[in-house]
Amino acid sequence: VQLQASGGGLVQAGGSLRLSCAASGRSFSYYDMAWFRQAPGKERELVAHIDWSNNKHYGDSMKGRFTISRDNAKKMVYLQMNSLKPEDTAVYYCAAYSSGPYYRSDSYQYWGQGTLVTVSS
Repeated sequence: VQLQASGGGLVQAGGSLRLSCAASGRSFSYYDMAWFRQAPGKERELVAHIDWSNNKHYGDSMKGRFTISRDNAKKMVYLQMNSLKPEDTAVYYCAAYSSGPYYRSDSYQYWGQGTLVTVSS
């Protein structure tokens, strides 16, 4: 599976962005997918996870503001981010799950290149 993330950019606090992740390869619909983010000097953290049957999980600070979704026919994963805060500034990565706890980055086998989100105050 190859992944390409897009949609990052500069936005003011309180604004919204929608990230997209395009996947290539077979059997996309069977992969759990996730968005992670990494801010400078910080560890990579889970933003949102969606499994093959559309069950979703979110990082604590994202609940109620971010929404993950997928379109298996288009092999796409999306992250709608609302009410953005300066602390949401990070590089956002989409990833395809392999095995292990869904909230751990080392459970994911395939990674996109990342897209930078910058939220100004």
